[in-house]
Amino acid sequence: MPPLAGQWLDALQGEFKKPYYHSLFKTINEEYKTRQIFPPADDVFNAFHFTPLNEVKVVILGQDPYHNQGQAHGLCFSVKKGVEIPPSLVNIYQELHDDLGCYIPNNGYLEKWARQGVLLLNTVLTVRAHQANSHRNIGWEEFTDAAIRVLDDQDQPMVFILWGRPAQAKKRMLHNPAHLILEAPHPSPLSARRGFFGSKPFSQTNAFLESRGLSPIDWQIENI
Repeated sequence: MPPLAGQWLDALQGEFKKPYYHSLFKTINEEYKTRQIFPPADDVFNAFHFTPLNEVKVVILGQDPYHNQGQAHGLCFSVKKGVEIPPSLVNIYQELHDDLGCYIPNNGYLEKWARQGVLLLNTVLTVRAHQANSHRNIGWEEFTDAAIRVLDDQDQPMVFILWGRPAQAKKRMLHNPAHLILEAPHPSPLSARRGFFGSKPFSQTNAFLESRGLSPIDWQIENI
């Protein structure tokens, strides 16, 4: 796994010295040697690489990476170009269309969001092929919790978008009154109609950013 750099490294380097991380690192190395693990090792920290700490405006929390071949690349809800758009992202795009009028693109590659300051962070950063949640409780949650605490401490106003119960469980770590927290059911087909559709997170996010003198996010993902 390529190391963190810049402000993220400064903010999180203490985690790398803790016993849980040594155990996590050992476990992950063994998993990559003996099993098929997603995303590729070089992509595990892409959420941090694509969105430097000082540029974060929005945080979208996912659960763990997609677990089918060729999907995960280190950004929650995003898939590589040329990969079929997963059902949860289909619903995200539908809400984006209904909320802001964006057309629904032919790909699920969300790097454009990440490069504008949208941190697309899963709470668990790896997974075994075809086994959802298979790397839960091996240490990733402690690491990403540390990242969430770092984000909460930032002076720059941010929007935390919490979809579904696992993400909403992190609300207890958010205490900074400068930030906006938006909650809704998960966009998966199992729960999207229970309140995700119609929640308007994208327009609310941009209204908040503009009210704080920050540039809004261009949410439109273009066709390829």
